[in-house]
Amino acid sequence: MDKPFTDPSPVYQTEGHPGYHLSLAKMDSAPSSSVVGLHGIHHGGAGGAAGLGVHHHLIANSEASLLRISSDSSRKSFVPRIPPLGRSGSSEKHSSEPKMIAFFEKYRDCDDAILVPGTEALLNDLELRPDEFRVLVLAWKCNAEQMCRFTRHEFVHGCRGLKADNLRNMAARLPEAVAEVLSRPDLFKDLYRYTFRFGLASCSSCPTSVELRTLPLDMAISLWTLVFSMREPPILKRWLDFLQKHAGQVRGITRDTWNMFLNFSDVVGNDLSVYDEDEAWPSLFDDFVEYENDQANQNYEVDKPESKEGSNSPSQNP
Repeated sequence: MDKPFTDPSPVYQTEGHPGYHLSLAKMDSAPSSSVVGLHGIHHGGAGGAAGLGVHHHLIANSEASLLRISSDSSRKSFVPRIPPLGRSGSSEKHSSEPKMIAFFEKYRDCDDAILVPGTEALLNDLELRPDEFRVLVLAWKCNAEQMCRFTRHEFVHGCRGLKADNLRNMAARLPEAVAEVLSRPDLFKDLYRYTFRFGLASCSSCPTSVELRTLPLDMAISLWTLVFSMREPPILKRWLDFLQKHAGQVRGITRDTWNMFLNFSDVVGNDLSVYDEDEAWPSLFDDFVEYENDQANQNYEVDKPESKEGSNSPSQNP
């Protein structure tokens, strides 16, 4: 049997067909594709005249696999129809949006915002106290600008982040959000820095004002207590005691001091002997370490045993 090509690949005969020639080649139009061709071999005579010329290509590339079978008289392409990917996330978002807005409307007070009465009602329904860590996480998830105030945009944004569109879902998802933020240092750092902005805007008479750049000391102490309520650094209590005893000298807490305290507490732990004053720490940390060292020296002097008079004199017999 003669081959129609000068290709060394084998010829396979099957019943009813003169033979098929298997060849492997590269397509110029698709450099990354491999083409396997099955070419019908024509023979002389009646059988050869009636023989079918079948060109069978299998194209495999990074996008799809396409099986094409072509004949001498016509060409047909069989392309598998893949159903479009579902958009369940998008439809779920749109279906939940009206529920989130209805959830907001339940507690809305006025001016398209939830104010103090609505916030108190929401926390009561969630069985939360205002000074709980979960309330801070809720405000952070909403990216709320001020305490006891949620705009429609902020509240819906928080509902999306929590994947909650009703009270029951929010109550269930808040503990999960708390666990996540405590397990990821990057999230806790973001929450910690947000807490300063949150407190600063709440203390300002105008939310957009940039005049107030320091957090009042009493507010800073309250927020440090709140943000570290679930995981307290060993140095926190001594730091807050120092601030309270020097309230007359410390006018307020700057953003830099607030942000750096998180690093400071990680570095020193509960051992201030590792503190390096030559590093770029805020000056208030220098004052704190100096105060603590003075306190430690005074305690040592008080606790030091006093020498007894005549302790070295020989004992006298009665």
